[in-house]
Amino acid sequence: MKIHEYQAKLLFSAYGIPVPPGSVAGTPAEVRQIASELGGRVVVKAQIYAGGRGKAGGIKSANNCDEAADIASSLINTHLVTHQTTARGAPVRKVLVEKAVDIARELYLSIIIDNSARLPVMIASAAGGMDIEEVIRQNPEKVLKVHIDPATGFKPFLGRKLAYGIDLKDDQVKQAINLMAGLYKLFCEKDCSLAEINPLVVTKEGNLLALDAKLNFDDNALYRHDDIRSLHDPEQDDPFESIAAELGIKNYVKLNGNIACAVNGAGLAMAVLDMIKYAGGTPANFLDIGTVNNTHAIVSTFKIFTSDPDVKAILINIFGGMSRADVIARGIIEAYGQMEVKLPVVVRLAGTNYLEAKRLLAESGISYIEASDLNDAAVRAVAAARGVAAP
Repeated sequence: MKIHEYQAKLLFSAYGIPVPPGSVAGTPAEVRQIASELGGRVVVKAQIYAGGRGKAGGIKSANNCDEAADIASSLINTHLVTHQTTARGAPVRKVLVEKAVDIARELYLSIIIDNSARLPVMIASAAGGMDIEEVIRQNPEKVLKVHIDPATGFKPFLGRKLAYGIDLKDDQVKQAINLMAGLYKLFCEKDCSLAEINPLVVTKEGNLLALDAKLNFDDNALYRHDDIRSLHDPEQDDPFESIAAELGIKNYVKLNGNIACAVNGAGLAMAVLDMIKYAGGTPANFLDIGTVNNTHAIVSTFKIFTSDPDVKAILINIFGGMSRADVIARGIIEAYGQMEVKLPVVVRLAGTNYLEAKRLLAESGISYIEASDLNDAAVRAVAAARGVAAP
């Protein structure tokens, strides 16, 4: 689960992590009032769950209260499109107004779980800011990491290793150690999957400040964090992911393509996405329907797919192991009976009761495109989405 930056900064403050003075606002008038209280020179930041706000125009500086209000007017009740959103963008309902900071340096600090080591890992870099992803890809030597043993917790020597590694000096090292200790405590106590500060800045006065804040939480631990669960903003969820959740489809992620996919098994689902890209197409979603032996899941997926205007073709790829191919076939037939399916549907079924599934589909009278294997299914789906015959 994600939360907004302003909510993350409230948690930061509770754990002793310094953040700029500021408040959240939902109207230009509120922004003007907050800017006045902060001295006029402020930064106005769109509050959405996606990253990349700065490059997308969602973070802007203002020199006075009127400028701040004008910026808010251009952001509030719009959709902000970043490299992490769909083409429709994410809705902006609130902005965070913060006192402008004179920045000497921009750093990076985060904590995630290293699955290979089965330990939390704290990551720091002297090259923070909007291009941190490029730094990690092109200059990995600029990224420092220390693993933290939960049995002993965060120790000052780990903080010193990172602080000196990113060229902090004197009192800044002490500040960094205290900040890192607070971030790790927050990470553990709130069951975070990500705690990130980008940028962590050094001000002209030599103080460390969390200029941005990102916290993600382990969904499986939310049952013991009612305070965190209450922070969730459902309007930030993709509408089709919300529909999927309402229909009981748990493993659905909306993507930017036009070929909808229903697959059983996460690994096979990833392979299907790769094959679609290899064939020249773009998947509209990731969907692992899991091990199902009822028609409801298939009917529900068709409801999602047919309601998505981006979808131009549907690909059903099921390998019947514990799932039965004939049940999947009955689900497809039932979906056609419950709704008008105008989209081309490519079906590739294999495994348990495959011959019965093939017979059911052939005798149903529904219009579908049969595929012989995964590659054939991807090629046919890409052609169908383009409205042409498969090669």
